[in-house]
Amino acid sequence: MKDDQFESIILTTSVRYLKPFILLYGVYVLMHGEYSPGGGFQAGGLLGIVVVLDRLVQARNAVLFVSGSVAVILAGIGTFIFAFVGIATMLFDGNFLEYSFLPFSVSEPQRHALGILGIELGVAVCVMATIIVIFDALTRGKE
Repeated sequence: MKDDQFESIILTTSVRYLKPFILLYGVYVLMHGEYSPGGGFQAGGLLGIVVVLDRLVQARNAVLFVSGSVAVILAGIGTFIFAFVGIATMLFDGNFLEYSFLPFSVSEPQRHALGILGIELGVAVCVMATIIVIFDALTRGKE
């Protein structure tokens, strides 16, 4: 991949105006994944594609530039969030991913919603980072 950005004013302007809407839709899918189709995987895909799109058009000058090494760390953090929510339920005498045993002082339906949000957040971060790592591996030159 060239380190120079594309010289097309139409392409750079289009991406600049599309990024906030794609990000907003990705967050919407993440937040409403429990009640509607979608969730962590789809939200992570949308958020990862925004970073890839920005890197494709702006190269090293991208606002949302996340390198492959940082993305590997983010994928690990996403996996940890997913595992932590599941193990936290087991530590408080529940089964794996039995959200009613989460240690929050809210009602049971709210604990369930927070548990699902935690799982979806972990999956979204992991999927987003994995897409960035794959893009970085495909565009890296021979070293």
